[in-house]
Amino acid sequence: MLTTLAEMKKLHPNQEKLINILRENIDNPLTMFELMGELDVASTSVVHHHIVQLEKKGYLKRNQSNPRDYQLLQDPEKPIIYVNQYGLAECGPNGSVLDGNPIERIPIASKLLKFPSVDAFMVIAKGDSMEPEIRQGDYVIAQKQTSALNGEIIVCVNDKKAIIKSYSKTGDTIILHSLNSNKHQPFIASEDFRIEGIVRNIIKYS
Repeated sequence: MLTTLAEMKKLHPNQEKLINILRENIDNPLTMFELMGELDVASTSVVHHHIVQLEKKGYLKRNQSNPRDYQLLQDPEKPIIYVNQYGLAECGPNGSVLDGNPIERIPIASKLLKFPSVDAFMVIAKGDSMEPEIRQGDYVIAQKQTSALNGEIIVCVNDKKAIIKSYSKTGDTIILHSLNSNKHQPFIASEDFRIEGIVRNIIKYS
């Protein structure tokens, strides 16, 4: 007997309860042991099972390197979503990578993103300044955001050009770094500098 999409998305009562618990504690996430107590289940493995199911059903996005960093989605995301791809080139009059129409819409598996797909956009890397992590032709997926933490890799506008750099700020001075530091020196951000997004995924060209 075939399982329908609606049946796949149907939530177990414990999963509905878990969503409410996660939502109520999103500003101060609970540990697995604390979630076990709130759900009133026998072990953390049961909690983990329901968390995985919520991810599979598209209700939860979780940072694998930090399980307490998560986002809840109002509606389950489809298994395949389309991400707008923009160019790394001279920017329009508003100085934004996201000005105008996307070059293309690229289908990807939604489970690759650990944040809501509505915030995702894509660029294709140019040059060797971010090697070895990002190489020419790699597909770079970023989460739309206008601020960054020191050390985060960003897609940004600087001197009217869209670029990918590592971000750092000391006092009022913003410095943009290349990962390929042997060939490319850091430099101070220009007056038109703006952050477009934080790099979250890199899909290798080859």
